[in-house]
Amino acid sequence: MENLEGIIFQIILHGGNGKSCSMEAIAAAKQGDIVEARAKLQEASDALNEAHHIQTSLIQGEVRGERTEVSLLMVHAQDHLMNAITMKDLASEFVDLYETIKLSGGVRA
Repeated sequence: MENLEGIIFQIILHGGNGKSCSMEAIAAAKQGDIVEARAKLQEASDALNEAHHIQTSLIQGEVRGERTEVSLLMVHAQDHLMNAITMKDLASEFVDLYETIKLSGGVRA
């Protein structure tokens, strides 16, 4: 297994990719491209699942007695991942909302 710093950076990388895809999903939905928005949400989910698997392996190691140093970098990675998951959840709501608006013919004043 990689060194701890490399593992932490993988969490940051996949979390960041998930967040970026979530933002791209909102942008696509705002432009009316719901198919692209859903594809971006799936990409976000895939990236976040990858980060979650890495996080889970660290947790399982700790349960087995393999202590993991809690550094500022580890705290940043966890914060980054949790924010990315929140962004993905919100992006999903935005895409649903934009899809509803599109299907209803847009917003009327």
